[in-house]
Amino acid sequence: MPDPKFDAIFVGGSAFTAGWERSRPLGVGVRDGRIAAIAQDDELRAAGGGEVVELRGGMVLAAFHDAHAHPIAGAIELLLCDVSGEPDAESTLNRIAAYAQANPDVPWIRGGGWTMSHFAGGTPSRTLLDAIVPDRPVVLLNRDHHGSWVNSRALEAAGIAKDTPDPADGRIERDADGSPSGVLHEGAMRLLDGIAPAVPDELAARALLRAQEDFFALGIVGWQDAYVGATAGVDDLLETYLAAVADGSLQARITAALWWKRGEGLGQLEQLIQKRERVASLGRSDVLLADAVKIMVDGVAENFTAAMSQPYRDPHGHSTGERGLTFLDPVQLEEALVALDDAGFSVHLHALGDRAVTASLDAIAAARRANGPTGLRHQLAHLQIVQRNDVARFAELGATANLQMLWAAVDDQLDELTFPFIAEELIARHYPLRELRDSGAVLAAGSDWPVSTADPMQAIHVAVNRAAPGAQPDPRMDPTQAIDLATALSAYTAGSARANGRSASTGALTTGLLADLVVLDTDPFEISPADIYTVNVRETRLSGEPVYWAEEA
Repeated sequence: MPDPKFDAIFVGGSAFTAGWERSRPLGVGVRDGRIAAIAQDDELRAAGGGEVVELRGGMVLAAFHDAHAHPIAGAIELLLCDVSGEPDAESTLNRIAAYAQANPDVPWIRGGGWTMSHFAGGTPSRTLLDAIVPDRPVVLLNRDHHGSWVNSRALEAAGIAKDTPDPADGRIERDADGSPSGVLHEGAMRLLDGIAPAVPDELAARALLRAQEDFFALGIVGWQDAYVGATAGVDDLLETYLAAVADGSLQARITAALWWKRGEGLGQLEQLIQKRERVASLGRSDVLLADAVKIMVDGVAENFTAAMSQPYRDPHGHSTGERGLTFLDPVQLEEALVALDDAGFSVHLHALGDRAVTASLDAIAAARRANGPTGLRHQLAHLQIVQRNDVARFAELGATANLQMLWAAVDDQLDELTFPFIAEELIARHYPLRELRDSGAVLAAGSDWPVSTADPMQAIHVAVNRAAPGAQPDPRMDPTQAIDLATALSAYTAGSARANGRSASTGALTTGLLADLVVLDTDPFEISPADIYTVNVRETRLSGEPVYWAEEA
């Protein structure tokens, strides 16, 4: 009997890939870890398959890629004092107290995931922590990782007092008398560097494998780690990735965005090049690339550090005169983009406020003028507010719009900590997904996990509905900026694979590409858009081999 033409066939449902307007009644054949055919079921069955995967009315598509996530940092939080699932302030405090009681020998309590809107003004007091953990330092990152909640013992250990000045790139939240109240914003978090003990290598390694497992279960086979440097209590996350390559435990397709240290300027470029070359010398580009650099341009709107074109308002609606922070001035940002572009790095820019978006696009334009069209994958992530006259510049400059689609819905944090404090016209410019699509911008998608769920189907639901799962749209989140399902799926597959430097090998149902596949239990094109969030991943394959499969009910 002749050998079957395929090692596996996926039949009995539908298929989708970027470039199609919707799913099609087709199946997929896999041979030697690559996509060998996209064809009718009867053709695939007739050719023979060593393994027959029955889709049972579900859909097969290229596996998801996350273009902006912090998986090791997020999983470290899960393995320490994790408060990310708590619904309110009381339960958050109860969880911290329970962790402290269960871990009496831990010298510093670390973790995070608390939600700003659970506390008045988004800034919980140190005294709340002092009441439950008076005997040792506590440092807990908030959900968006732009601030830390600390107790008095942590402030004392770091020498942070009434007379401690705010760093240029951050702010110490203060009581009326000027004393630190218990929240450190942005660069002020760095005042704890070298004070809090480092996270053990073993814990960081476990966190990476936990994140890999969790991402596979969501259909994600690769990600761009948007902060590879000293973070989350680890001296350098690149070392964690390198160790996982060396011991063979890293399977996912990772692109490390090396951290650009603000304040060090172009003097750090040579070290970044050396890191890239060290990774390249391993010859394992299938699992690890380090050809990107991450630059933080601004902060976040909830703590008034996102760079806005118009001043923030006070609680009474009056202008504060403050327009947020840019961590590099325009000249420094342009110098960095020109140098990194010339050195062959793709630059990943955190640009949340509209003023930061403009500055980032200006810097990419400067790099284009200086170096010409290099073909590098420069991208702007978050894009909470984008001015209309900047939308077309993405396509003009070849800049990727890296979307956190889940955020295009009104939640408590927007409702209570952002909308009341920004100009009305800025509210109307939130997450203009459709304008970016219609302008021809290349769209990628990322979760920013652990800031928000890493589940692509939840994010895709919001992109299509402009509302959270099970919720009705809020008119303040312009419903005309919704995008169609095919565009959202394409951004999370081919778009993110491209942003991560992997479009030549994965991200689409194209013969010859790696068989990185995901099977959904339902074809989302065949259900109401309001039910997209109910679609689940049944199976995830990496180079044709299963790395996740759901237990049968």
